[in-house]
Amino acid sequence: MTIEKTFTVAGTATNPDGTAKARFANDLVARIKILNKTGCTDINLMELPRPMTKLEALQYITEQGVTGDAGFAVANKLAEKTKLAKKGEVSVKASKPVVKAKAAKKSVTAEQVLAAVNEPAV
Repeated sequence: MTIEKTFTVAGTATNPDGTAKARFANDLVARIKILNKTGCTDINLMELPRPMTKLEALQYITEQGVTGDAGFAVANKLAEKTKLAKKGEVSVKASKPVVKAKAAKKSVTAEQVLAAVNEPAV
């Protein structure tokens, strides 16, 4: 079982080529510095209320009402992560057990039952 990495910061940023991307980190200031250094614009990162996986963080960002290109990037990444999460699920199909032999019907009286358990009849 693999343990998914958690993040405390999530958001979006626009690459120098103009594409918006979902971003994840554990240090807000360091991540902003790196994104600025690489030429990213429209940096919109937020601290998460608790450490979250990428899937949880994307759901949280969506709940915050991100719109525009950033919202589209978050929605696409969320769809991708949801698809991967579902891929890891195991589906089990239960089937009815097959009975191979059936017992023959036999009539038994109360006296025969009591005799079998060695108790006197009342």
